[in-house]
Amino acid sequence: MKILIVTDAWEPQVNGVVRTLKQTRAELQKMGHTVELLTPLEFKTIPCPTYPDIRLSLFPGSKVNQRIGDFAPDAIHIATEGPLGLAARKYCLKHKLPYTTAYHSRFPEYVQLRFGIPLSWTYAWLARFHNSAQAVMAPTRVVVEDLEKRGIKNVVLWSRGVDLEVFKPGRRDKLTSRSPIFVYVGRVAVEKNVQAFLELDLPGSKWIVGDGPAAAGLKAQYGNMPNIHWLGVLNQAELAEVYSSADVFVFPSKTDTFGLVLLEAMACGCPVAAYPVTGPIDVIGTDGPGSLHEDLHEACMGALQLDRAEVRRFAERYSWGAASRQFASHLHPFTPHAQQELRLAEQGAGGE
Repeated sequence: MKILIVTDAWEPQVNGVVRTLKQTRAELQKMGHTVELLTPLEFKTIPCPTYPDIRLSLFPGSKVNQRIGDFAPDAIHIATEGPLGLAARKYCLKHKLPYTTAYHSRFPEYVQLRFGIPLSWTYAWLARFHNSAQAVMAPTRVVVEDLEKRGIKNVVLWSRGVDLEVFKPGRRDKLTSRSPIFVYVGRVAVEKNVQAFLELDLPGSKWIVGDGPAAAGLKAQYGNMPNIHWLGVLNQAELAEVYSSADVFVFPSKTDTFGLVLLEAMACGCPVAAYPVTGPIDVIGTDGPGSLHEDLHEACMGALQLDRAEVRRFAERYSWGAASRQFASHLHPFTPHAQQELRLAEQGAGGE
């Protein structure tokens, strides 16, 4: 089956959406599908206000139409609600083609934090964007239910995975600061609530791995504190070394829909400390080997007591192969031979 994935989130961004789409493409190709991604790299772009790492494609309509026509996909998935997503949606509606969409992040909450726009306004716009899709893929059951309550239809579950060969327990000498070592990995942005981690009165030392629009301000505010250390953006192998070296992975966000970094840390045996909110509670649950508490300091201290081998065993439940088969099952191909391929694939999966 020929699958076109349209996304406004792509390199050089380093985030969960980009990683999810890369892993999904790789797994779909292993299954024998032909996958193309339509990304901002093909267009003239401008930086997103307040978040320059995100590039917004300028007047993409005609080129999006041409790319879809030239590739002649059997199924179209629109991953984001940006300019490329809007252009692809317009094409599908004009030509009466079924398509699927995804909800990766709590966009309305981010917009409210940055611009003060009421949640109801943004969710109403999202409902208009997504409700013409045959399926809206969301990462957890809680997010599925939240979207349904906001008036978004046809919401289905598309979980996530972790590369257990890259992210695995390893040497614990990458970080050489005072123990215990607490680490945050991810975008350094207001919606990630990194400041809550930096303000904690914890023993040992703290590390911030990543970059983002809030990095400069936080470095200026906390840069002189001897127990706080900063690393930039790392590749996956380097991240695995960081997770293995840390005693606790701290996830201060209250707005994430999933949090791939949770699985990455746990796959390396690093216990997670987080708030009991959507994302951590969906991945770890109430009985998984993580420390979730309304008091993030209590969560951090509790995580120090967890067994690293048990943490790794828990992460082994997740795989990108299973997540990508789930993704493929939600697609709505619009050519007869692709519909037959999908039916056969589903029958094969059911017999495993």
